[in-house]
Amino acid sequence: MACDSRLERSPLHLLHRLRQCAGELFHAEMNGIDLTARQYVVLVTAAQKDGMSQQEIIDRTGIDRSTISQVVQLMIRKGLLKRRRAKTDGRAYAITLTEHGRDVLKASEPIVSRVDEALIASLPPARAAAFVESLRTIIGAFGPKSD
Repeated sequence: MACDSRLERSPLHLLHRLRQCAGELFHAEMNGIDLTARQYVVLVTAAQKDGMSQQEIIDRTGIDRSTISQVVQLMIRKGLLKRRRAKTDGRAYAITLTEHGRDVLKASEPIVSRVDEALIASLPPARAAAFVESLRTIIGAFGPKSD
C-alpha cells in the first residue's frame, strides 16, 4: 500500500481496515459455526468465571453496555448463555455458559487461533510480537482496563 493519501497514513483508518480484514477472515474460517467475533469474546470472557455479571463482561471486554445487552440476548436465544438474577444484587444478571455454549467455545478455539496466526503471518516474528504489544499499549492508554 503506497502512503500517498491521508487515509493510508491514518492509524484510525488503518485500524478500521484491519478490523474489517480480521472480521472477514473470522467469518470465513468459522465455516458453519454461527458465532461472531464479538460473541466469541463474550463466550471466552463468560467462561472465565461462572455467574459473571454483564457489568464484569463490559469491564473485561470494553464492549459498551447497550451492545453487551444485545449480544447477551442474542446468545441466550442461540442457547449459548443463560442469564439469571444475581443472588447478591437483584438488579444485576449472572451470566453462565450453557453446555452448548461450552461446546461452541471448544470448537471455535482452534479456529480463532488459526485466525490470530493468519493475521500476523505477514509480519516477521519480531515485528509480530511488537505489533501485538503496540496494540496492547494503545488499548492501555485509551481503553478499559482488563484482567
